[in-house]
Amino acid sequence: MRNRVLNFPLAGIVGLLLFLSGCGSIPTSGFIRSDADPKSTQANLNGIQIVDVTDRIAKQLFDQRQTRQFSDAFVTGDSLKQLIGKGDSVEVSIWEAPPATLFSQGAVDFRGAAGGSRPATIPDQMVNSDGYISVPFAGRIMAAGQSLQAVETEIVKRLTGKANQPEVFVRLTKNVSSNVTIVGEVANSTRLPLTPGGERLLDALAAAGGVRQPVNKMTIQLTRGESVLAMSLDSIIRDPRQNVLLNRGDVVTAMFQPLSFTALGATGKNEEINFEAQGISLAQALARTGGLRDERSDPQGVFIFRFEPANALAWPRQPVVSTADGKVPVIYRIDLRDPASFFVAQSFQMNNKDLLYVSNAPIAELQKFLNVVFSVTYPLLTAAQSFK
Repeated sequence: MRNRVLNFPLAGIVGLLLFLSGCGSIPTSGFIRSDADPKSTQANLNGIQIVDVTDRIAKQLFDQRQTRQFSDAFVTGDSLKQLIGKGDSVEVSIWEAPPATLFSQGAVDFRGAAGGSRPATIPDQMVNSDGYISVPFAGRIMAAGQSLQAVETEIVKRLTGKANQPEVFVRLTKNVSSNVTIVGEVANSTRLPLTPGGERLLDALAAAGGVRQPVNKMTIQLTRGESVLAMSLDSIIRDPRQNVLLNRGDVVTAMFQPLSFTALGATGKNEEINFEAQGISLAQALARTGGLRDERSDPQGVFIFRFEPANALAWPRQPVVSTADGKVPVIYRIDLRDPASFFVAQSFQMNNKDLLYVSNAPIAELQKFLNVVFSVTYPLLTAAQSFK
């Protein structure tokens, strides 16, 4: 009877060990490094691309994420000269060398000129819906879409041979067409009239009272015709070339778009972590999670889960399986046991909505298994000893 009692705990322990070793009942925070190995027979990748992060891969991804800058996409120079638009009001002043043949003192409104050369000033008139203004003896002049200098030249051309050596000055008295619209996360959404001096992007933000969120978390979108580009406000401030001259009809949108990544696994903290609009590197992301946990992390098991465009890289697995919107599921893998990988981690840029996962070390999984076994077997062994 005694032998039977002693054999029971031993048989139970052996059976329990076999049961635990054959099932996935050990608690864990996720997969371990070997589960993401394409060569593993247990890996269930289902078309997921596994890419080892190298300096070449990091550089290739960095080059692709370099969007066109404002200074490249939005030209400056002659195309930004102020043009007259429909609804604007202009004032036309005409000089004639004496003796005046067309614009004598009684014909039009003279305004404060001295000496023998006084301008004949035609009162303000609005550019009509067809884009024309009317000038006596010159007829209808196309003004919409023309510069002030171009309208002056046309009026002189029409008056030559009629007036005595005419000279013309055209002044914009009311600007309703050359405006920039500023909306979004600014103190006051407004329309900024453009002047011949030229207003720049930061001028528009200042006119709207500035942004309402921290500068390093703001994205500025500039819309000009069919061109729409966005850059972080911090980058615009740091690079004066991006503070481009504005054009009529531009729309400046200040957007508060907090970017974030999610940290899971054997890191200092598991949570969603925000980062600045200009972006952060993998090294910075790891630091913000509190780094890898010494007692359980696998430095060879650092993974970044991301959806990439189908043309982002030359994918190792063929055929390439993509989602309905043409994105490819990718797991980037980096080995922090390699000192060179720390340089790579500084150039590998995190994307919005990335998932950063650090797997447990195999020894940590073994330790958890032994702890479970010990917690179950110790009471049984203690009970067996009590029968002696």
